[in-house]
Amino acid sequence: MEPARAAEGLVPEAKSLRFWDRLGIKTKQAVWAWIFLALPIAFYVGIRFYPTAQAFWLSLTDWNLLRTPRFIGLENYAKMFADPVFWKVFQNTFLYLILGTPISLVLAFFIAWHLDRVRFMHGFIRALYFLPFLTTAAAMGWVWRWFYQPLPIGAINGFLSWLGLAQQPFLRSTTQALPAVLVPAIWAGLGFQIIIFLAGLRAIPQTYYEAARIDGLGEWAILRKITLPLLKPTTVFLVVFSSIGFLRIFDQVYNMTTNDPGGPLNATKPLVLMIYQTAFSSYQMGYAAAQTVILFTILLIVSLIQLYVMREKT
Repeated sequence: MEPARAAEGLVPEAKSLRFWDRLGIKTKQAVWAWIFLALPIAFYVGIRFYPTAQAFWLSLTDWNLLRTPRFIGLENYAKMFADPVFWKVFQNTFLYLILGTPISLVLAFFIAWHLDRVRFMHGFIRALYFLPFLTTAAAMGWVWRWFYQPLPIGAINGFLSWLGLAQQPFLRSTTQALPAVLVPAIWAGLGFQIIIFLAGLRAIPQTYYEAARIDGLGEWAILRKITLPLLKPTTVFLVVFSSIGFLRIFDQVYNMTTNDPGGPLNATKPLVLMIYQTAFSSYQMGYAAAQTVILFTILLIVSLIQLYVMREKT
């Protein structure tokens, strides 16, 4: 009787072993992959998805951190869309995107295209271009703020005075403040874009260029017919990456306009800075969450455009 009971006890284990043995190699690899991915996926869901869902819920409430959130429906959105400051900030955010993305990409490609032909001290020059990307935004913002100061402090106005030109208000102007903030923002991200463009250029086989030159094509024709088409995946990545960066611009604006965050008459205030002020200066967490949902929607649309362009154009 005891051997029979022992055999009965081994039946489930044997069945499980037989089931595992019947699985194919690819299926086993997929099972192990999901086992190892389970923990990071759970962590990502808890860190990313749950706060996102919570933000959607809070956008429908009135909450100031001191009492329980009170459900008010779409009142925060109605208040936001009726606020002229929000539309000014919305305009500023898209100005950063529309001006910053093409200017930075054109500059980065122009520099990368020429730097790719440099052999003497290539690594050192590339490191110099990448250095601003490694600099902290706070330090960079304060240095550029010093550049823009009026005489006798500001370096740029001092140079203009030396040329006999009138000094400019820069950060104190409602028309010059946004371009003045945009310049260091472009400068800060230029090194990263140059490195990515250089990697894309180095990935293009040299045989294409050799064949084109044998056929008598000039440098402009090679650039237009070979280099730019083969750089489409790199360009699409940088367009989306840079677009998201300019839509989320915060550090340069906050550090360069510390005395008057957002500049004169909100001339430089982006949506992220408005969210920060609404949440941590006014403590209107529900209203800030509604603004966050709008920013999330914009970023989602940009990401979906990226997927569409990569599928259709590359």
